[in-house]
Amino acid sequence: MRKALLAAAVLAMMASPGFAQSYKFVIVPKAMNNPFFDFARDGCQKRAKELGNIECIYKGPVEHEPATQAQIIQDFITQKVDGLAISVADVAAMTKSIEAATAAGITVITFDADAPGSKRIAYIGTDNKEFGVALGKQLLKLRPDGGKYAMISGGPGAENLAERVNGVREALKGSKWTEVGGSPTFCNDDPALGVQQMTDLRTAVPDLAAIVPVGGWPMFAPEGFKAFASKSKKDIDAGKFTLVVADTLKMQLELLNEGYANALIGQRPFEMGEKAMDTLLAIKKGQKVPEIIHTGLDVVTKDNVAAMLK
Repeated sequence: MRKALLAAAVLAMMASPGFAQSYKFVIVPKAMNNPFFDFARDGCQKRAKELGNIECIYKGPVEHEPATQAQIIQDFITQKVDGLAISVADVAAMTKSIEAATAAGITVITFDADAPGSKRIAYIGTDNKEFGVALGKQLLKLRPDGGKYAMISGGPGAENLAERVNGVREALKGSKWTEVGGSPTFCNDDPALGVQQMTDLRTAVPDLAAIVPVGGWPMFAPEGFKAFASKSKKDIDAGKFTLVVADTLKMQLELLNEGYANALIGQRPFEMGEKAMDTLLAIKKGQKVPEIIHTGLDVVTKDNVAAMLK
């Protein structure tokens, strides 16, 4: 009898408006060696601490490996976590993982990279088509005279990166810019490989006028990027070779400030981490959330980079 009364009291307390149930929410990046995702982790952990009843867990593949990401998701399904926020490395593989998590009663949203045909409830992050268009427009603004250009992308199965590539092409359509064969190259989110691909492109196409990485990967290896850009510094300063790069991490802002790039178009990964926690919690509380939550872009050039560094 006493046990029954105690159980009833606990249930009543949990049902009361003031009771804050605790949750385990997981941020799953494409790759943990990509510093971009460190900011999403920091935003997630900050917001979880503010909310008080959430534990933010951050775990993904060390490198860009879709199969490993799928296995990590399966492990969290087994652990019966309360919610997942996934940056989708490969749409086909992750659509299956999201379906499995949903079938297990786990709330799933995506951030940074989406799988729009999956059973995820919401996407938080950049409008990637708009992002690509912004990269292309910035190149066109800097160099309306045009020339040959190439893009560097990450993983070929990432829908968000494909949208950026298409956005760049859309912005430059009808202009004097022409994309070289073999573009984009795919560095699989590997910074060192991204730098090597820039070098290879410059060697293969001596009159290449611009490179547009649709993610910040080459600059995430700052010393390697600086070594590459130093060899082209005279052409960069003279406006004969242009580098418009995605993302605005501190190391990138510093490289831009030192004249090793011409412009950056930045996302807001810290805000993605914060909103992921808010969104997962709202869903768990039975609240309706927008299916698409865009976090905006920042355009940084030599004119405002000093202010951004502050």
